[in-house]
Amino acid sequence: MSADIVNSASPAGEKRGLAGRLRTLRYIGLKILSAIPMLIGVITVNFLLVHIAPGDPISILVGETAPTEEQVAALYAKLGLDQPLYVQYWEYLVSVFKGDLGYSYVMQADVVDLIAARIPATVLLMLSSLLVFTVLGVGLAVLVARKPRSVFDRAGSILAVIGYSVPAFWLAQIALVVFALNLRWFPTSGMTSSRHVYEGFAYAGDVLLHLFLPACVLGMRYLAINFRYARASMRDALSQDYITTARAKGLSERRVMFHAFRNGVLPIITVFGLNVTDILAGAVLTEIVFGWPGLGRLMYDAMYARDYPLLMGMFVFVSIGIIITNLVVDIVYSIFDPRVGLK
Repeated sequence: MSADIVNSASPAGEKRGLAGRLRTLRYIGLKILSAIPMLIGVITVNFLLVHIAPGDPISILVGETAPTEEQVAALYAKLGLDQPLYVQYWEYLVSVFKGDLGYSYVMQADVVDLIAARIPATVLLMLSSLLVFTVLGVGLAVLVARKPRSVFDRAGSILAVIGYSVPAFWLAQIALVVFALNLRWFPTSGMTSSRHVYEGFAYAGDVLLHLFLPACVLGMRYLAINFRYARASMRDALSQDYITTARAKGLSERRVMFHAFRNGVLPIITVFGLNVTDILAGAVLTEIVFGWPGLGRLMYDAMYARDYPLLMGMFVFVSIGIIITNLVVDIVYSIFDPRVGLK
């Protein structure tokens, strides 16, 4: 029996294992607690920005009609806009923590229902673009990292720079003109066909056909980002002494690459979390160009109509998603690198 097994089975080893688990739980608990004031701060900033911005939502509601002063005052009172700003803020903060994001007076529906109806489309677009192109970027980086300064390495670096530099809205318009309008390979807009009603596998195929262009446009940036980070991380891992020792012991190249990938994947976890928080900005522009019925399009419509409840509800929802994503990334990072919980 080795010394490690004896130590792990001894009371001292059990105490060290228990202490390590307690440190991890304490680390996770502190992260969760720190998210609460962060959420309150985000709600406060969003509330102030929306209300300080120029424009009057009542003028959007009345349109070109000529209401009387009594009618305008009644609208202000009905929407609670006649109250002091601090009263509106406190009532909104309490309602948010109760799960009530308000009522959209432009679309005549609960904000929670409007957001919930758009989540599936945005999640489909985000997952297909982020997950698929993250895997492609990391996979290409692992392949070219084995032969640095080769033709494939240089070509991949050039393509990564182009993919990172090209704006998503410009690439979306070019893809729409070339592949949808001229070549007619893909639909121009929407999530499903408006001319036919499909069911089963035909419906899934129709959705995938509409998804292909926006997912590729949105994913090119993340393909480039993950390729560059993973390439640098893998090259650094392959230059370490433990890789030289593993090769000297006769391990296969596949095993060597596996050990290098386990250590080189840590920066990719951080980049993945940053990409999740960044993808909504690109999704807004992509959804507008391709007419994709997701949260990005809903946010644009809310800003255009000066729909305060819907706009603030969208900000709160996105902020919660970003905070949860960062929390999950920190937890996953602590699993791959136990030293994180000791800081």
